[in-house]
Amino acid sequence: MNKPVTPESIDPRGAAALFARYRREDSPKPAQWNDTLELILAHRSHRNFLPEKLPEGALETIVAAAQSASTSSNLQVWSVVAVEDEARKIRLSDLAGGQKHVRDCPLLLIWLCDLARLENLGRERGRDAAALPYLEIFLTGVVDAALAAQNAVTALESLGLGCCYIGAMRNKPEEVAKELNLPPNVFAVFGMTVGVPDPAANAGVKPRLGQAAVLHREQYEWGDAQREAIETLDIKFKDFQREQGLPDQGWIRQVLSRVRGVEAMSGRDRLRDALNVLGFALK
Repeated sequence: MNKPVTPESIDPRGAAALFARYRREDSPKPAQWNDTLELILAHRSHRNFLPEKLPEGALETIVAAAQSASTSSNLQVWSVVAVEDEARKIRLSDLAGGQKHVRDCPLLLIWLCDLARLENLGRERGRDAAALPYLEIFLTGVVDAALAAQNAVTALESLGLGCCYIGAMRNKPEEVAKELNLPPNVFAVFGMTVGVPDPAANAGVKPRLGQAAVLHREQYEWGDAQREAIETLDIKFKDFQREQGLPDQGWIRQVLSRVRGVEAMSGRDRLRDALNVLGFALK
């Protein structure tokens, strides 16, 4: 049996990192801690970078880490496009709503659901690939891309780099595909800005929901504990927004505004139609 955590056994670094993530007095108090956990818990989005290129070989190391992530049935149905050309970054920034960090980052990674590789392989080997149009395989590619990207985040942060995910690559999928010369059956799931973080920028650790909202034991439960976690985060999130110089609208208002209707989806309401145009005849 696991030994109970006592005040004497609590790792102070771990307790501090978990408190920074949740900003709750009842944050978990770990007895075990290490540098990997320290790195993961300290993650934050960086939108301001120094004007310098990545160290030699860093991109290839990051991709190797990405390829070390789990992949369903070893299909490896993902790819990534590395963009450093200034003009291309500007065009992609415009397609992503004009986000400044997309334009200014030293490296922009576009993570792809890539079914074209298996389609081409089947055609060249005379083998049927009739399962590719089904939603399950598309979803596998999206999940594979996300798993690979998060591995890449851990790797790049361990090298002293920072990043920010760019979901707005889905705002105009056809235009992004044209800019990147994507073949049919390849879809840009999200982008990622990468670079050396500007130490003068105030990038803080963003608080998350208390574990009572996301950790369910045996069966899912919507109840008072989850409501309390939400209300507490709303308060803590306003503090965080003020610290970052942002409007203190809170977490509840912010997330509900993102799902209030089609007008809040920045064009992504037509994603199914875009996927059909891009060759994904989903069944």
